[in-house]
Amino acid sequence: MTRPLRVARFVYFDLGNVIAFFDRERATRNMAAVAGITPAAAHAAVFEGGLQARLERGEIDWSGFHEGFSAATGSSSDPVALADAASDMFSLNVAILPVIAAIERAGCRTGILSNTCAPHWEHLLAKRFAVLPGRFSVTVLSHEVGAMKPSPAIYAAAERMAGVPAEAIFFTDDVGEHVDAALAAGWDAETFTDAARLADQLQRRGLNLGL
Repeated sequence: MTRPLRVARFVYFDLGNVIAFFDRERATRNMAAVAGITPAAAHAAVFEGGLQARLERGEIDWSGFHEGFSAATGSSSDPVALADAASDMFSLNVAILPVIAAIERAGCRTGILSNTCAPHWEHLLAKRFAVLPGRFSVTVLSHEVGAMKPSPAIYAAAERMAGVPAEAIFFTDDVGEHVDAALAAGWDAETFTDAARLADQLQRRGLNLGL
């Protein structure tokens, strides 16, 4: 069944692979080099061992992550250097910048809804990317709200923070499961593939982007 297209009053963007591309393999190699271990060992500790998920849910802070990583890998490393290594994996999706600017010109507020952790967010801010954080009126980060997509709790928090009803929110994310959860919450949502397609999706919903 085709969904009716609604005019968006608030647009939420995912962060990773929408606003900024990331290379998880690069981060794993970086961390392995700092800790003096193999990339496979670093990957097992961070992802298979659940440390990254716990960090992104806000269950542990970076100190707790570093302690768990060191114990799981039998390694010793400087926590600041490890955080820098883990975060040095992002590049700005330059193609999306005109779309974000056009949404704002159309009078629609924007926000970020992301599964992320404090070191990654702080690294992105330190990169001084043109859109972060000032171009967005709301930032909903999993480690701050204590819930990760696709949990209904993070969408509920994001809806409250946007200050508009569910049917007024449009969301784009590169992960289909996260889009499905947004739809289940009553939002409008589309899977992100590229900036041009996103612009078309929004213009078909009544936003005059002038692109």
